[in-house]
Amino acid sequence: MIKLLISKCIKNHEAVDDLAVRSAYGKLAGVLGIVCNFALFVLKLLAGIVSGSVAVLSDAFNNLSDMGSSVVSVIGTTAASRHADEEHPFGHGRFEYVASLIVSFIIILVGVELLKTSAGKIFHYERLSFSWLSAGILVFSMLVKLWLFVANRKIGKAVDSVVIRAAAQDSLNDVYATGAVLASMFLGLVVEAPIDGIMGTCVSLLIMFSGYGIARDTITILLGTTPDPAMAEEICKTIMEQECISGVHDLIIHDYGPGRCMASVHAEVPEDGDIVRVHEVIDETEKLIQKEMGVHIVIHMDPISVSDERISAVRALVLDCVRKRNPAFSIHDFRMTDGEHCINLIFDLEVPFSLPPEDREQAAACIQASLKEIDPRYNAVIQVENKSWQTKD
Repeated sequence: MIKLLISKCIKNHEAVDDLAVRSAYGKLAGVLGIVCNFALFVLKLLAGIVSGSVAVLSDAFNNLSDMGSSVVSVIGTTAASRHADEEHPFGHGRFEYVASLIVSFIIILVGVELLKTSAGKIFHYERLSFSWLSAGILVFSMLVKLWLFVANRKIGKAVDSVVIRAAAQDSLNDVYATGAVLASMFLGLVVEAPIDGIMGTCVSLLIMFSGYGIARDTITILLGTTPDPAMAEEICKTIMEQECISGVHDLIIHDYGPGRCMASVHAEVPEDGDIVRVHEVIDETEKLIQKEMGVHIVIHMDPISVSDERISAVRALVLDCVRKRNPAFSIHDFRMTDGEHCINLIFDLEVPFSLPPEDREQAAACIQASLKEIDPRYNAVIQVENKSWQTKD
């Protein structure tokens, strides 16, 4: 049924990289959420009034918040599909992340309000009247929410949408929450305790936790994360396959929304090579990555000596010394200035993000001392940098 809806409602549905198609996917997911959640809200509201259950009413208003979230999702995905303009040269893709953040705040706010009501029911206990109609409505709700979860997960995966995947997870949480409410109705028949208020409290906490999880993941993306290992590896592999390039490092990827990535990287090239030819290779590589991966990349050239056997031997010696200190360490931008009494070994030392500042200083000092022991003339000039992905040596 989901495939049928996609094929009937979205033209060129297979062209998921197209902004208009992405927007259509987002609108479809949003409309499904609005229709289903509004219908469930009305049904559960009636069931809650009939049974007098705060847990059922809590679940009803959870569906109302989900409907509001779907409206925000539609607005967010529509805004994100707008093309770049003078004020926003990198497009509007991050609108989708902003929409996801708003959705998370709505979910948390609803959870807080429902927690207040549920806690009141615990301290002011009233025995509930059981209704098979209410129970049937809750079972139907669970089936609808399970279908929404599958639909949103499929759509979110198809277009790599954070906000739609968040809606999918929220739908699955609702299945658990409604199941808890249903259990409270049956338990209330045999247990003389404020089960309704307790279950309502559990539901509200689940709602708040779900909102917190979505907010945390979205804020992480907005703040910036390390490059995706698979994408970094593919970019690295593509660059290293080109002629004239012997190493890459300092890869940075900026996420401006799904399908909108910019990157920069340093590529090591022969210092005595044909600069025009090297530039052509770099230019062609940038275009190749843009075409095959959809990543707009800028490649900076770092000239290094590759033909001098002595420099190559010393570089290998330095790398071996660095790796003995810590196998996770690496080096790049190696240069050597020769002298009769002093030989400067200049390089960048890459260390894991997790290494504390004092340990970085100690590691650099130990490497400098080790190289001095090998040859008293060696003076290591070390710049310590973070290593966020596997560098190719």
